[in-house]
Amino acid sequence: QVRLKESGGGLVQAGGSLTLACTVNYDADGLLNMAWFRQAPGKEREFVVWVTWSGGTRYYADPVKDRFTVSRDSREPKFYLQMTDLKPEDTAVYYCAARRSLSGNGVHIPSEYDYWGQGTQVTVSS
Repeated sequence: QVRLKESGGGLVQAGGSLTLACTVNYDADGLLNMAWFRQAPGKEREFVVWVTWSGGTRYYADPVKDRFTVSRDSREPKFYLQMTDLKPEDTAVYYCAARRSLSGNGVHIPSEYDYWGQGTQVTVSS
């Protein structure tokens, strides 16, 4: 069983920063790979970043590359998404996702993920 819970969303001005957290409750065997997605009103769910359970390998979507950083807490199963230089187009509900597949294929596809959090709203004002 895997449960994911996002936190840290809010309202921020353009150019500002925000850090999201994803707390993972995981009571089964095997590793997971993690990702962040986002969904703006009226749009498809969009891939943001994929990261291995150890945090050692990351893959960012082009729109957020060099502005967003994903990391893993060294002491507990918690992942962070540090967002800087935020733009109004970053406004969306941000979701944490996990999948049992350790493959690096299809990491940008929402249907490839087995578990989802409830999402946290990020609003960037201009």
